[in-house]
Amino acid sequence: MAKMTERALRTRDTRRNLGAELLASVREMKSGKAGRVHRVPVSAIAEARARTGLSRQKFAELLGLSPRTLQEWEQGRRHPSGAARSLLAIAARRPEVLREVFD
Repeated sequence: MAKMTERALRTRDTRRNLGAELLASVREMKSGKAGRVHRVPVSAIAEARARTGLSRQKFAELLGLSPRTLQEWEQGRRHPSGAARSLLAIAARRPEVLREVFD
């Protein structure tokens, strides 16, 4: 798209009815005709934690690690190993078991 000059921008803006444009935009949004849906992928670890209904702090305590380590796992910067992977698999498949055992 070509860059508009300052004069061209002012000329364009004097012809606009911003109130009418905003009202039309709001009506489009309310009718569901406008808008975008953005899907953010969630890591399996974050999803497992969400299924348990626990905060990051509580879930980290349950796994015996720091909330920072859990955050690193959820964001994909680090990966769990050993027993932590097993507990995460249980949390993903049967979150109620973790809540029951560790409450």
